[in-house]
Amino acid sequence: MIPTKEEMQKALRDRNGKDLQDKFFSATVAVCGLGGLGSNIAIALARAGIGKLILIDFDQVDITNLHRQQYKASQIGRYKTDALSENLSEIAPYVKIQTHTERMTENNAVALLRDADIICEAFDHPEAKAMLTDIVLDQMREKYLIAASGMAGLGNANNIKTRRITKQFYLCGDEISDVNDGIGLVSSRVMLCAAHQAHMVLRILADNFDT
Repeated sequence: MIPTKEEMQKALRDRNGKDLQDKFFSATVAVCGLGGLGSNIAIALARAGIGKLILIDFDQVDITNLHRQQYKASQIGRYKTDALSENLSEIAPYVKIQTHTERMTENNAVALLRDADIICEAFDHPEAKAMLTDIVLDQMREKYLIAASGMAGLGNANNIKTRRITKQFYLCGDEISDVNDGIGLVSSRVMLCAAHQAHMVLRILADNFDT
């Protein structure tokens, strides 16, 4: 039997304290890209009780995604926005989810992200990462941006770190490793970087801005 909304909210408030948890309940976080980083970020934030998630991706679930992304074999061929929404509804049935099944561009980014308090960059390609970073830092300066760089391979897990670049811009990863260097993206290390991003969201909402 699924707990009621009141029961789930009470359980989270009992664990994290009412004041902090209510900040989580009131927050809106955008996750840009729903692959290895984004799907793990979204699940971590849903479990923490973030009130609303904006999920943005144009891609479909592929068999090659299953080793590191939070999808099921039965979801192959479905849009990631739909599949992840379904999975999140099983984990955190009362989180509000807004989906955009489209490619983010310079022309639509501001509109897609307008309602977000915090933006998580979780794209695969450097060009998309740079585009989003430039737009947020230039046109949406009031918002927090948490981006990622470097999480490939079997390198030391302790090299995945969070660094504060500017007052409202954070970068997670080792800032070095790349899929072209040899072994590609490994589930455990990608999840580490995603956890750093999700954790920084919670720290910002808790007014803990240092890394």
